Amino acid sequence: MKKYLIALALLLSPACHAGVLPLRDQATVVNELLADRLDNLLPAMMEQTGIDMWVVLSREYNEDPVLKTMLPAEWLNARRRTILVFYRDPATKTVEKLAVARYAVGKSIAAAWDMKRFPDQWAALVDIIKTRDPQRIALNTSRHFGHADGIDHTDYTELLAALPADLQRRVVSAEPLAIRWLETRSEREMQIYPQLVNATHKIIDEGFSERVITPGVTTTDDVVWWFRQKIRELGYDTWFHPSVEIQRAGKGPANPNLIVPGDLLHVDIGITYLRLNTDVQQHAYVLKPGEDAAPAALARAFAQANRLQDILLAQFRQGRTGNQMLAGALAQARAAGITPTIYSHPLGYHGHAAGPAIGMWDMQDGVPGSGDEALRPRTAYSIELSAASVLPGWPAPVNIMLEEDAYFDGDGIRYLDGRQKTMYLIPRATAGAGRGD
Repeated sequence: MKKYLIALALLLSPACHAGVLPLRDQATVVNELLADRLDNLLPAMMEQTGIDMWVVLSREYNEDPVLKTMLPAEWLNARRRTILVFYRDPATKTVEKLAVARYAVGKSIAAAWDMKRFPDQWAALVDIIKTRDPQRIALNTSRHFGHADGIDHTDYTELLAALPADLQRRVVSAEPLAIRWLETRSEREMQIYPQLVNATHKIIDEGFSERVITPGVTTTDDVVWWFRQKIRELGYDTWFHPSVEIQRAGKGPANPNLIVPGDLLHVDIGITYLRLNTDVQQHAYVLKPGEDAAPAALARAFAQANRLQDILLAQFRQGRTGNQMLAGALAQARAAGITPTIYSHPLGYHGHAAGPAIGMWDMQDGVPGSGDEALRPRTAYSIELSAASVLPGWPAPVNIMLEEDAYFDGDGIRYLDGRQKTMYLIPRATAGAGRGD
């Protein structure tokens, strides 16, 4: 706990370069967060899902997405075949954390393979299972969530072959438990997450400014690679290649990617840090000579998209499915005269994370499987959507595509670092676009 608090203080310290910790301190934080989750979140998750044994296994360089989140910071990959066993004792309601591997997996998961007694790794695992006699042996198989479908064919078939028939009949999908593990955020993680979103906003603030963009000279590719380089220089990583797009009213230059006055710019960007991910989309307007603000019609279109965000957030109520929230928000938006598209998703250990999908851009009637997942507390989301507006002089409807990161605590949902409420202006006298809520 002491090491975690020291590392967190460093993370929040202005003296630390861009708020990014040295690698050693990052490892301290990651390991503290993992230990806290294993001790304080996993037992309740196993009880809620009725799973008394969870077996997570992978071979080196072919890691299960769940297993990757359970390795200590010093392990960049599994080692040979790494088997983790989590057993919830129904009497004590505590979870035993074992590694059927040659080594302990960090400080939280003890090595439990007596290689002299059981030269065969599968035999060692079967002995652990028999000794504890679980009623449900959960493996990471899932039809609708790739995150929860991480056991490979070879491991699955070899494990099943090693199990006696009576234990084979107890094998179930770990999907509900894997989803909860991946989607649930701890209190400690939520002390950190707003800082990551704030860092993402600051990167956009600089990238969508005259410090980076010179109209008539700079291309969208230039800005994309500036974002990618800036993220790396600051000590973060990114889980996808950023994108910058142009919408414009009139005929543009011969190079359609060249940024010129009158352009509406859009960025999609996300950073990865301390195993957490952000995902943000915002807009900038490039001022024409004599302008000191974006055209009023564009500002109204932007306000429509903000209104759509409000409508969607009002749908967040515990127990509702992603498809129910999608349908409710679309109906209300259309009744308000908005032309909406909603494609929001969970956020956390993955950018497109496990949990209820709230639409996809090409699935506005609902998402089979993942859209039927219910909303649970202590989960984070990218509120991703667009509102289309027909504007005078524009050859096609203008799409205001916004994405901001938010947290649902069970009682309500809040933005982790506000949201964009006005477009960035290029150039501008003062840094930053208005954020609130």
